[in-house]
Amino acid sequence: MPERLFYLLTYDIANPKRLAKVAKAMEAIGERVQDSVFEAWLTGEELEKLVKKTGKIMKESEDSLRIYLLCGACREKIRCIGQGHVTPPPQTMIV
Repeated sequence: MPERLFYLLTYDIANPKRLAKVAKAMEAIGERVQDSVFEAWLTGEELEKLVKKTGKIMKESEDSLRIYLLCGACREKIRCIGQGHVTPPPQTMIV
């Protein structure tokens, strides 16, 4: 089973139609923690699919997507003040 790593994904999309499409793609793979910020546990393949999908939507001269890989040590140092929580690792399911 491919390893899932923890990512922080943020975007700034200038056009409302593109914004809605990028938001929908992000909602399908991660947890929204702020308006344009998501946390997600992804395999390398899932991350590449997301990059390809959003790349087709975005206009690089106007929009941006930032992807931060957070290691386990860094993840343990995340502080949430106020509402919300850090996205927990996905549960292992045996079928």
